[in-house]
Amino acid sequence: MKTAVVISDSHGNISRLNELKTIFAESDYIIHLGDTSSDGSAVRSEFPDKTAVINGNCDFIKLGEDEAVIEIENVKIFATHGHLYSVKSTLSKLAARAKELNCSIALYGHTHSAREDVIGGVTLINPGNLSKYSRNSYCYLVINGDKAVAKTVLL
Repeated sequence: MKTAVVISDSHGNISRLNELKTIFAESDYIIHLGDTSSDGSAVRSEFPDKTAVINGNCDFIKLGEDEAVIEIENVKIFATHGHLYSVKSTLSKLAARAKELNCSIALYGHTHSAREDVIGGVTLINPGNLSKYSRNSYCYLVINGDKAVAKTVLL
């Protein structure tokens, strides 16, 4: 069994990231889905072997990848910020891209709203945001073999 903390849209709210350090330390993976990748890079500097950083639309200095496929146990996960897939208006493009990459989960941010949907057999998970401007949340993902369970944690 492996665990992942999925965060997005921190927008410079380093104090909130610092509050999560204990959870970061205890988790097997940390995935920052962009906006701001420098925040994700700061987390990666402290936890270099288990942090993936994705660039978002507000990341003018790109310190991560635009998208990634991450395999945890027997689960393939597509990670992106979401702006390149028009997630504010539809999730079908995101689901199609994940399916094309043989991923059963797609992680995305950009909308600042936590949610979980299933489209075409792909589970789409948005952890919400960690910005200073709205209610904060993250996703705690537990993977065991080929099964994954996501829990949105409100802060």
